[in-house]
Amino acid sequence: MTDEPLVRRLTVFGIWLLAVNGMIGAGIFGVGAEAARLAGNFSPWMFLLCGALMLPVIASFGEAARHFDGTGGPLLYAETAFGKFVGFQTGWTFYVARATAFAANINLLISAIAFFWIGADEGATRATLLILICAGLTWVNVVGTGQAIRTVGVLTALKFAPLFALIVFGLPAITTEVFVAPAAQLPPAADFGAALVLLVYAYVGFESAVVPAGETRNPSRDMPRALMATLLVVSIVYFFIQAVSVSVLPNLAQSERPLVEAGSVLLGGAGAMLITAGVIASVGGNVAGAMFSTPRMTYALARDGQLPSLFGWVHPRYRTPAASVLIFGGLVLVLALTGSFVWLASISVLTRLLMYLVCIGAIPALRRGAGQIKPLPAAPATGYLMPVLAAVVCIGLVTQVSYNAVVVAAIFIAAGTVLYLINHLVRR
Repeated sequence: MTDEPLVRRLTVFGIWLLAVNGMIGAGIFGVGAEAARLAGNFSPWMFLLCGALMLPVIASFGEAARHFDGTGGPLLYAETAFGKFVGFQTGWTFYVARATAFAANINLLISAIAFFWIGADEGATRATLLILICAGLTWVNVVGTGQAIRTVGVLTALKFAPLFALIVFGLPAITTEVFVAPAAQLPPAADFGAALVLLVYAYVGFESAVVPAGETRNPSRDMPRALMATLLVVSIVYFFIQAVSVSVLPNLAQSERPLVEAGSVLLGGAGAMLITAGVIASVGGNVAGAMFSTPRMTYALARDGQLPSLFGWVHPRYRTPAASVLIFGGLVLVLALTGSFVWLASISVLTRLLMYLVCIGAIPALRRGAGQIKPLPAAPATGYLMPVLAAVVCIGLVTQVSYNAVVVAAIFIAAGTVLYLINHLVRR
């Protein structure tokens, strides 16, 4: 097993917590309305179709993860197969996208808190809350892996509680139209494609769970299991949430807060408050998971000599990548306070898809024994079926991205190239 100074404490459940919090953020609390507009009563089935589309992508990541027991995830897969430059760019795009999305989610979290606390999203109160949230999550992740995962676990339980309550109380209200002859309710081709692109976004984020393999007890066995369990659970939850929503809200397509309104219909004012609390817990779990996994990327880059050694400093007592955690926490706070991160939303999906394609493309080299863990059992009889399907899915989604997003992504890649060259010139 690779010699890592980090403590190997993560189990299948810990990896699953990171993956499920990366996947279930705030999206499910808002995308239901647009899904209903595009696909009507068929929209619950669209979630299952999207889960099926993501199956080969997640299965490919699971296979890539089997070949490594060091920290880095996508960075390691890309570097092993294509060299240090591509590895650095993969880690760079992952880090920037996660930092900016983290900042956006914290601001969304403050907006949700303002539902209970009027004025929480304004002026000095907003700034104080942002500082406290960033400082709290940073501290938790410096003092230990176990404490960080327990925090994610608590937020995950709080996240699922209102979602499960919505499903349980809403099951009797689900109309037969959702289940009877769903094929007859297929939307027009244009709306069908738009809905797929929209809803696939609710399934990204799982990749953050493969980064801390260096803190996983048995990554070759546990990573694939956790990823597939995440996809199964999330797909089922999404299906029933949308089935309840289209059944209890005839005007779902026009709703601005679909799940909050569904909770209000089923449970009154208490239901609306419960779902709003769920938004807070969901976003909180998402950012807690990001705070755990993302600093491991800069730690891995520093470990490999592609960033200054400061990023690789491990706390002598807590055995965590403390410097990377502190730097990430500070960066997120600046982005959240300034609000300059909003524009990244237009390219976040593109950068993820490009990263997915690189990792999928690394699989042939990993199968030839390029990874850290070898030998491994032979590839399944399906051979390259899963990686090929995964690549087709990602390429199909890339074609739906706007030209502006492509331009901004190219600028990011160019910036990463400059950082890479400067670091190597300094080290000479």
